[in-house]
Amino acid sequence: MPDSAFRQHPHEVARDTFVIRAVMPSVAGTFTNQNSMLIRAAEPVVVDTGMVTNREIWFEDVFSLVAPEDLRWIFVTHIDTDHAGNLVEALALCPQAMMVTSRGESYRASASLGVPMERMRMVEAGEDWDLGDRVLRVSHPPVYDSPYTRALFDSSTGVYYGADAFCAPMPEGVVDWSDAIDPALWAKGMASFHHHTLSPWLGLVDPAKFRAEVAKLAALDPQVIVSAHAPPIGNSAIPRALEQLTSLPTIQPVPLEQAGAG
Repeated sequence: MPDSAFRQHPHEVARDTFVIRAVMPSVAGTFTNQNSMLIRAAEPVVVDTGMVTNREIWFEDVFSLVAPEDLRWIFVTHIDTDHAGNLVEALALCPQAMMVTSRGESYRASASLGVPMERMRMVEAGEDWDLGDRVLRVSHPPVYDSPYTRALFDSSTGVYYGADAFCAPMPEGVVDWSDAIDPALWAKGMASFHHHTLSPWLGLVDPAKFRAEVAKLAALDPQVIVSAHAPPIGNSAIPRALEQLTSLPTIQPVPLEQAGAG
């Protein structure tokens, strides 16, 4: 568990939309976020379920915002352990909650984690999902480490949750927004994290085709971008974040151990 000095409480980034935060030591004296998200909608939904190592605090944070019996949905972008570490326990503690994921990931969740198919709802990229007071759009994020990964966009608040996309190291201490990171460090760290840990295939893709994928995200006009592995990105920093993401196929990143160096 991270040192208590780096305890990060839930961060409200838009109306009734909270980033559930944790950090862990990373490269070159930096830290990596391990974020999930809670939308306190008419039908409340948790987006990803954190890591086993942060289980106690994760449940404390989530249940400070919604009662276990009121949680209706648990959206899992993909079942990597840093995104689904507390899924089984959350389903046990929240009897009304259904897991929501892609059809392909539903089979892995059943086989690997023992989640009953009757506790799942499948949604695919391009589909809308009604929460009573808002509709979420499911999509493919531009970058990923699992082909089953799905992103979410809430048009009522403009919040986009991109799972692993936009990952970047965070300097020592509590940083609430990515634009608090030194711009050069943010760009270098994002390039290294994506190329070396998330999507090593980036150097193989056609830059024009990749640019078109990022353009689909930009067309949503997000007001806040939430990454599982970086501080949230506010409206004023989004153009720079999208530009940095677009450039990734053409960048030769520094080694990962230098990603946090000034």
